Amino acid sequence: MFGVSTFCLHDLPLSTALERIIAITDVVEVMDEGMHYLENAELLKSYTARFTLHAPSRGTNLASLLEPIRQASVEVMTQCFAIAGEVNASVVVHPGYFAWVEERERAEQQCRRSLAELSHVAQEFGITFFVENMGNWDYFLLKTPDELSLCGNVPFALDVGHAHQNNCLDEFLKHPAGHFHLHDNDGKEDTHSPVGGGTIDFPGVMNVVNRRGITPIIEVATFDGVVQSIETLKKF
Repeated sequence: MFGVSTFCLHDLPLSTALERIIAITDVVEVMDEGMHYLENAELLKSYTARFTLHAPSRGTNLASLLEPIRQASVEVMTQCFAIAGEVNASVVVHPGYFAWVEERERAEQQCRRSLAELSHVAQEFGITFFVENMGNWDYFLLKTPDELSLCGNVPFALDVGHAHQNNCLDEFLKHPAGHFHLHDNDGKEDTHSPVGGGTIDFPGVMNVVNRRGITPIIEVATFDGVVQSIETLKKF
């Protein structure tokens, strides 16, 4: 079984996106921002699908050295966790970023602080959350496996496309991820291409996913690409 992210239909209202996605799978990851930003859990409660949530990332920064921004980011995640608790969903968060290379160490400390606070929030709402590895973007944390210590006791979500872009997918696959995002690329750009449309060794990836017994989320840029990815993945 494969889950699907609403990212592939992010330009449509969430209700429309859910109708199309639930027609092909009953596991959906809601990209909780843009047109799919969730103010409450009511829409999700109207479906019998199993949900995961991708917490807002575009306007948040759990590693911000500006304490009011870090606190506000934790509050945004807390609102997402509360909704997740109502629909028994897990949540994926981004680790954040630093503005200047010289601030990296302090940003790491802020990230750890935020994740520790969110661990208490997750316990309060009875949910599990994961920290996602980032693509090859300047100043972002958690791009390579040697940064996994940032997560502390929080499990990580392996985005295979991001790992491939950073030339460290094989190393990441050696670590026990609790969640998977599947999409392809040529190792250079984070294109979120259909599975098989890039240079990732997906048979190798799926061997690990299947051993972990986790339903992976297809996070491809287009709905047609999602359908294509499912057909390709079934061969593995």
